[in-house]
Amino acid sequence: MQKLSKFSRHLVILPLFLMLAGCNLVVMSPSGDIAMQQRDLIIVSVLLMLLIIIPVICLTLFFAWRYRQSNTSATYDPEWHHSTRLEVVIWSAPLAIIIVLGAITWITTHKLDPYRPLDRIDAERTIPADVKPLTVQVVALDWKWLFFYPELGIATVNELAAPVDVPINFEITASSVMNSFYIPALAGQIYAMPGMQTKLHAVINKEGVFDGFSANYSGPGFSHMRFKFHGMNQQGFDTWVAQVKNQGTALNRDAYLKLERPSEREPVRYYATADKDLYNAILNMCATPGKMCMSEMMHIDMMGGAGKESHENRDKLKFDGEPIDINLHAPATEAGEAPHGAESMESMPGMDAKPETDAAPAMNMQHEGHTMPSSDARAPAATK
Repeated sequence: MQKLSKFSRHLVILPLFLMLAGCNLVVMSPSGDIAMQQRDLIIVSVLLMLLIIIPVICLTLFFAWRYRQSNTSATYDPEWHHSTRLEVVIWSAPLAIIIVLGAITWITTHKLDPYRPLDRIDAERTIPADVKPLTVQVVALDWKWLFFYPELGIATVNELAAPVDVPINFEITASSVMNSFYIPALAGQIYAMPGMQTKLHAVINKEGVFDGFSANYSGPGFSHMRFKFHGMNQQGFDTWVAQVKNQGTALNRDAYLKLERPSEREPVRYYATADKDLYNAILNMCATPGKMCMSEMMHIDMMGGAGKESHENRDKLKFDGEPIDINLHAPATEAGEAPHGAESMESMPGMDAKPETDAAPAMNMQHEGHTMPSSDARAPAATK
């Protein structure tokens, strides 16, 4: 009867091992160069830490066995209190490992910075001079993913594709709550936040279909906020783009406002055309018609307030005596830069977003001949 009881306990444990057999360790077997470098960092860090952990565990077991109560031949020295040799070993080995880990962390933190453009395709190939990166604008919705391809004029929902060995520049934002964009086989996760833009540079080195999902809880539909990422050769990618253009519909403001409404288990959708200003409107939180954009609000604030005079004369804003063309809804002039004012939101401290420049130059703002220092953004509007 006792043997049967032990056998039953073993049977209870068996399903746990069967569940482990179905695990997909994609983080340790990625298909993108950035994810591979992150995997190598994990392996190196674990091995360095094991240099301390394994000896400590072995010595703990050895001491417990060597100085057990029944072993009368073991040395007994109750007055022992110090050993210089032992102290050197105890402190020097961990210190050396910490120094090495610190150096590796510092190097890889800069090398794998998601805002840093790629300098290689993989460990053996640099980026060819004639390769043009693919720009993808990502919007986290409730509870689905919207992808814009601004250079191709198309958009998709819950499906992403890119050619193999071509750098991808992701520009990432959200429509309502903070989320997290993550394709384990491609690169590490990065947050998507409303009113802000984060970036990610990556490259896929193998063809295949990979899982992408949200790595940050964002509400009841979070668990189904998943999409497929297709790594294709150039011919396959061109075929996919043609399929999107042939089967897709138009994505304008009205279509987006319907799509933006919270929904779960959203199917894949194709948009053959997409409003070229829509992503910037989402980023500036003014996709709804008649709503003031953040960039416009910030420009008015820079002029001294939101009074009637500021609204009527906002186009007369000058920088060092020269008029500024305030095109509030125009796309950024450089890849990855948000419209006027949005980059300031990216650089707010504690928001996990990185400023484009280290420091902004001092400015004198002139409003119809009146000088006002830009550092005092809340000062009253100048009067005649």
